[in-house]
Amino acid sequence: MDKYAFCGHGVIMGKQEQSWQHSDEALLFFGKRISSARRKYKEFVAKGIDQGRRTDLTGGGLIRSAGGWASVKAMQKDKMHVKSDERILGDSDFVDKILSKSEESLERRYALKARGVDIAYIAERVSKLLDMPVEDIWLEGRYKRLVKARSLLCFWATRELGVSMSSMARRLNISTVAVSKSVLRGAKMAQKEGFELS
Repeated sequence: MDKYAFCGHGVIMGKQEQSWQHSDEALLFFGKRISSARRKYKEFVAKGIDQGRRTDLTGGGLIRSAGGWASVKAMQKDKMHVKSDERILGDSDFVDKILSKSEESLERRYALKARGVDIAYIAERVSKLLDMPVEDIWLEGRYKRLVKARSLLCFWATRELGVSMSSMARRLNISTVAVSKSVLRGAKMAQKEGFELS
């Protein structure tokens, strides 16, 4: 399953990379070190296989939870409209809300990229906000100001542009766990200080 391209398992195991999938946050549930977290995740998946297919963990929104396709036919007869998606557990309103947020996020990402917003732009923005030379953002070290700058950089790069955490880890020469923590710090900082990307 590690090499199967059509599920997220291979990305979490580090065998594949998808720009839209952020595996580092999932791995944090299993440990702080990537190697041990992946091992524990693999054990967790293996235990789940023994349970077989569980209908309580399949998606489809209200359609499945409403009692299957017989209920769907009844809803159609009564002209009831439901939103469903196999990837999302929850009722129709919840599924609709999640899909709307996802669409807004993609539209914003495309708009930013169309305006020429990339990692270099984000680094320039961070340097202006924190009044520091842009080249300093890329330096190694754990100085307080540098940590703040990298946190904002990681937050905006991953959340706004969809850059993978593993890609940011390689660029900054830090671990993916460190990037994940930076994203969380950057989110809090942006909210507290009122920082905006553009």
